[in-house]
Amino acid sequence: MKKSVLTVAGYRTRSDMPEQDHLASIIMAFDFGTQKMGIAVGQRLIESINPLPLFPMKDGIPNWDNLHKIIQQWQPDLFLVGLPLNMDDSESDLSARARKFARRLRHQTNIATWMVDERLSTREARDTLQNFQAKGQAKKLSADSFAASLFIESWYHDAQGIQP
Repeated sequence: MKKSVLTVAGYRTRSDMPEQDHLASIIMAFDFGTQKMGIAVGQRLIESINPLPLFPMKDGIPNWDNLHKIIQQWQPDLFLVGLPLNMDDSESDLSARARKFARRLRHQTNIATWMVDERLSTREARDTLQNFQAKGQAKKLSADSFAASLFIESWYHDAQGIQP
């Protein structure tokens, strides 16, 4: 994945964030959406990333009980939530909703949560998914879950994010 240049005020890089955040051993990432949400889980020790099946949303609100079951299954140390920014760095209504989701997630779980720039991630995820599907792999996965995977991949190589 290409290294993103993050210019949004408040972004913190690896050097100025708590060490336990950029060295988290299990990371769960979310590509927030109003109808569906992509989720992926990464394990730092072996730098593996597993995109999970799409998670249904109802007008941007998850079924929190079902989401907590997934969280309990994977036991993450850190959450990454995609922040949908416009190309000029401005935020949209969807940005505000993603931030609200990230704050609730952090509050309900007490797990460190960072927002990451998700610009162009869906396009890159669709390309990656098409390559896998052409080889007969990834039949039941979505571009949204692959996008969440890209958040983790980027975090492994250059941890930077913003507090929700």
